[in-house]
Amino acid sequence: MDLATIGGIVISLGAIILAMILEGGNPTSILLIPAMVLVIFGTLGAAMAGGVLGDTLGIFKQIVRAFTAKPVAGTELVDAIVKLAERARREGLLALEDAIKTVEDPFLRRGLELAIDGTDPEELREILEAEVDAKRRADKSGAKIFADMGGYAPTIGIIGTVISLVHVLENLDKPEQLGHMIGGAFVATLWGVLSANVIWLPIGSRLKRLSELECAQMELAIEGVASIQAGTNPRLVSRKLKSLLPPGKAAEKAA
Repeated sequence: MDLATIGGIVISLGAIILAMILEGGNPTSILLIPAMVLVIFGTLGAAMAGGVLGDTLGIFKQIVRAFTAKPVAGTELVDAIVKLAERARREGLLALEDAIKTVEDPFLRRGLELAIDGTDPEELREILEAEVDAKRRADKSGAKIFADMGGYAPTIGIIGTVISLVHVLENLDKPEQLGHMIGGAFVATLWGVLSANVIWLPIGSRLKRLSELECAQMELAIEGVASIQAGTNPRLVSRKLKSLLPPGKAAEKAA
């Protein structure tokens, strides 16, 4: 589990609560169930209306992925590929048939299976690149619904505030309650802006970043499989794959 998303949200919410306390307010004053229900379910409904049912059905799976997914270090993948290249260089490509059973990366394993089966190099690359493109499109759809929710939430919050202000105007004959009612009216706007900028948009950005890292890993695997299939010297394979890593990671690996 990568703690970045959980830690970031906790820090943001903590800053908001601390600011309220320092201002002399009570954090429980924003825990108004009607406002929270309107913002959360209204935002979800608007996002659902703007997409397809499959996107909405996968929303909870995407939330779990955003909070729990941990990208595999590129250096680990390079090590695995170089070891396979060394064995293929010594014993031949068919010798990897048993070795790939221990390969943890499913995409790398599929690529190696295609190579061992004698798939033409160009066709092999096309198949694997098509899989990367398909994943990129699917991930984009998964992240889009959270970006949409980040856009809808503040407006839904404003709708809640207007509804509450209408109720305030209906009770002008009760001046002793107006202050509390007006304060409560703006809680919906608060939850709309808060949920958009602390929850939905960060989750959407997190999913996009995860997709970028995972697709980069897959592209790294494609180059590794192509090099193994071509019988490239393992040292050259290592150098080539390291050159595809981010500068910091490549330097770390070299050290």
